[in-house]
Amino acid sequence: MNIYALSSGRGPSGIAIVRVSGKDTLKVCKNLTKLKEINSNEVNYCKFYDPKNDQIIDPEALLLWFPGPNSYTGDDLAEFQVHGSNAVINALLKALSEQENCRLAEPGEFTKIAFQNDKIDLLKAESIGDLIHAETELQRDQAVKLVQGNASNYYNELREKLIKSLSYIEAKIDFAEDDLPEKVLKEVQNSIKEIHKDIHKIIEDNKIGEKIRDGFRVSITGEVNAGKSSLLNLIAKRDVAIVSDEAGTTRDVIETYLNIDGYPVILADTAGIRDAKNEIEKKGISLALGKSKEADLNIVVIDNSSKSINNEIKKMINKDTIVLLNKSDVQNKQNQKFDADTVLASVKENKNIDILIKKIKEKLSKKLTSNNTALITRERHRIKLNQCLKEIDNFLKKDQNKDLELAAEDLRMATRHLGNIVGKVDVEEILGSIFKDFCIGK
Repeated sequence: MNIYALSSGRGPSGIAIVRVSGKDTLKVCKNLTKLKEINSNEVNYCKFYDPKNDQIIDPEALLLWFPGPNSYTGDDLAEFQVHGSNAVINALLKALSEQENCRLAEPGEFTKIAFQNDKIDLLKAESIGDLIHAETELQRDQAVKLVQGNASNYYNELREKLIKSLSYIEAKIDFAEDDLPEKVLKEVQNSIKEIHKDIHKIIEDNKIGEKIRDGFRVSITGEVNAGKSSLLNLIAKRDVAIVSDEAGTTRDVIETYLNIDGYPVILADTAGIRDAKNEIEKKGISLALGKSKEADLNIVVIDNSSKSINNEIKKMINKDTIVLLNKSDVQNKQNQKFDADTVLASVKENKNIDILIKKIKEKLSKKLTSNNTALITRERHRIKLNQCLKEIDNFLKKDQNKDLELAAEDLRMATRHLGNIVGKVDVEEILGSIFKDFCIGK
């Protein structure tokens, strides 16, 4: 079966790219172009026709031909570059649908076939998806490193070390009559301990990779009517939250995804904190306090004209917090000093908000310190690494002279869990979840 799909965005545009892949791709190309010869080492200038009625779909187009296995998918693959009007795109897709053994590709199917043909590993497949969805410079940079195979190479090196150690243990089991030098068993122990240390270092990374991929959580907290919702709207540059002079307007958590100078941020506006009597408002305040604890960074908004500060808000303020003293345009009644970065601003007049954004970026940049070659970007990686670590712990607890076969099984399972990250073992059950978020033509 051959698959086809629009790989570029929908028109109108200057150019549209349609991909075709499968064993009959060359035949399909000849049917639609009437070219007798199609060269793989050059751009083929052509016209595209509808084979049913011989009408020209596009009089000036390009055809790129990539014979397998030297193609993206590993199978024969072609790219049609045509004018990007919806009419041309629709006519070309219709003509392809009428070709024998041709069907529309599923989301991510080209990349899935590339994985199944060993053109890429599972980590690279995931990182291609991340690169497609990257919205900030940090996300793009992280995805590029993963696409280049930095993490894959590192995991494969660790796996090879595990396999080497396992081979020594199995040799001792298979050839029990031949004494394996004590020195070799000691080297196995030291190697496994080193692998344990390396994996533990990856896991203890403060979830930097996941935060870059999904966004840093920044929570705006403070008392009622301090200007929190107005601040959210100002930073977002659009009306996200309802702004009202009535105290306690915000009851639920309102979140918006932002790109703050290259940093992916999920910015949350929360209910104002005060001694509430209304049950709904109490629940809103409880949510606000919960968001504050979960956040990577808290912006505590304090009314500069207020004489006192709620005790719950005081507890939130620390060196990892930014205090925004709002309403700098009114008389200052706040004489307190805070053990936190403080910005005197006016949300109403958009004064010093640029300083606040600079502070946010500075705080988040300090959370990116990691020397790990392999950053965890998905929960499944973390789960597999923890499972691998557990098996290594089991191995290290055993007496290799007495429990040799059980020790070998521990290493086999550790190797399997590590291999599962890059797709060295059966991973069919997770393929669907990886490729479902891809665009159709990828």
